[in-house]
Amino acid sequence: MYMEKLMRLIEMTPLLLLLFLPFAFAGHDYNQALSKSILFFEAQRSGYLPHNQRVTWRANSGLNDGKASGVDLVGGYYDAGDNVKFGLPMAFTITMMSWSIIEYGKQMGANGELGHAMEAVKWGTDYLIKAHPEPYVLYGEVGDGNSDHYCWQRPEDMTTDRHAYKIDPSNPGSDLAGETAAAMAAASIVFRRSNPAYSTELLRHAYQLFEFADKYRGKYDSSITVAQKYYRSISGYNDELLWAAAWLYQASNNEYYFNYLGKNGDSMGGTGWAMTEFGWDVKYAGVQTLVAKFLMQGKAGLHAPVFERYHQKAEYFMCSLIGKGGRNIQKTPGGLIFRQRWNNMQFVTSASFLATVYSDYLAASRGSLKCAAGNVAPSELLSFAKSQVDYILGDNPRATSYMVGYGNNFPRQVHHRASSIVSFKVDPKFVACRQGYATWYSRKASDPNVLTGAIVGGPDAYDNFADERDNYEQTEPATYNNAPLLGILARLGGGHGGYNQLLPVVVPAPNPVVAKPKPAPKPKFTPTPATSSNPITIEQKMTTSWNAKGKTYYRYSTIVTNKSYKTLKDLKLSISKLYGPLWGLSKSGNSYGFPTWLNSLPAGKSIEFVYIHSTSPADISVSSYNLA
Repeated sequence: MYMEKLMRLIEMTPLLLLLFLPFAFAGHDYNQALSKSILFFEAQRSGYLPHNQRVTWRANSGLNDGKASGVDLVGGYYDAGDNVKFGLPMAFTITMMSWSIIEYGKQMGANGELGHAMEAVKWGTDYLIKAHPEPYVLYGEVGDGNSDHYCWQRPEDMTTDRHAYKIDPSNPGSDLAGETAAAMAAASIVFRRSNPAYSTELLRHAYQLFEFADKYRGKYDSSITVAQKYYRSISGYNDELLWAAAWLYQASNNEYYFNYLGKNGDSMGGTGWAMTEFGWDVKYAGVQTLVAKFLMQGKAGLHAPVFERYHQKAEYFMCSLIGKGGRNIQKTPGGLIFRQRWNNMQFVTSASFLATVYSDYLAASRGSLKCAAGNVAPSELLSFAKSQVDYILGDNPRATSYMVGYGNNFPRQVHHRASSIVSFKVDPKFVACRQGYATWYSRKASDPNVLTGAIVGGPDAYDNFADERDNYEQTEPATYNNAPLLGILARLGGGHGGYNQLLPVVVPAPNPVVAKPKPAPKPKFTPTPATSSNPITIEQKMTTSWNAKGKTYYRYSTIVTNKSYKTLKDLKLSISKLYGPLWGLSKSGNSYGFPTWLNSLPAGKSIEFVYIHSTSPADISVSSYNLA
């Protein structure tokens, strides 16, 4: 039974939740979330950190990368919670960050974050330029996942093998070279106005990499075999070749790449694969979305029949997201896209990004989405993307924010080496390979360094989540989780602004922008003057509902407020007619009190607890308390 499974899993990982009004019901601050999500990339930096580094608990690392191979590979990003630099997901991260800026750079500029976002892209492309020292040579990995995972060390202390692995004509990797070409091409658009010389350099690398990928075909993990266990290219390389061609056409307007999409769309699967996922491995839905954009721009020409087939597959993907297609994507009871248990959130952010841009493409062309269940307005796609982001930020059955550092209830034991070990700047004493596991990995306490902005792997198929460092499937973050989220958050925080997404792209220069002060969010529950007769108030609200196994479940949020002028202690609540799990309180006998880590509630403050069951609200009343 669904509720029995939910109860069993919840009992293993009780949720302790403290929220202070007015935040609790003020809605989400997408601009703040955007700022944090960009900041995460600074924690992932490898190499010599710059003077303006804002994540100050990190220090220089990987300073000899590439040296043994006679090439400078210092820099770039660690992909997740380890200290390896994997080329395929890093390139995809840069492509998606660039796409976010291309579509929503104006909104980022208004928020004062465009400069930071462009710096995040450039940190990656500077490395990719180094990794491409010759036209037909590309370094695709530094470090080895097996030896790296054997150790639990800060990046600053690494003693693991830092071998550099490359592809070349004898050992090809069309998927890796293609994705890197896409990243370079997309980034060239980002810097076209603010740094034209750098933009031209990026486009030159993109041309060479595409030629390399197309001329010497093969899967990269057949050449860089150490990557197979971690980033196996299951989809092959045809999707990356089409993806790179789409980005090169958008960056250059060169008809060669336009014709490549038209001539190869059918044979390479661009028009054939009906997708329900998009990510670092499978790019077909991204290609189909871009080509649909070209079609809406009126650019199809002689390739119109082929481009229309791309377009139909793009719409298939979008319809599957909102549950109105022929084969719909799975969702959790709380409404989150669910693809797999291991780092499911990567698929949530990538798919939601495509829904966001496609919504704006449709709106600009005054079109609608044609699904098996009927026509759908563009706004419904954007509402879907918003629902996914809101879930990530805390609107979910657990009331958990899956962005570290956002809200009050977020993961504290992140599966991340640098975050979980005391900062090198606080204690530079060397942490040995296995010592890190004994001293830090197994430590049942919050991380000493908050990995602000990181999007962790997220909950399982039933919305359950265990905040434990060894639960790498759910608590490990990744750069490609965050990259697509930048665009969605900018769009939600900055609105549409009357910008036509089908017009030629011009990314503004990142001039410093002082964001206008925002008025304080208004709480849904306005505090009333304290009186001797009602020093404690209880207010309940149903925040979401869903259907499972033919039954409707409701999530109720309950706010207990101390409206006296004294500190509230020894609170005892009586709760009856409760038929499901409850989080945020501790139970003693037949009554409920503060969670174990909270002894009192200051004057004017509130706590929130939540529960789920399949009927009307439970009866909740105050049994006893003390004011001191």
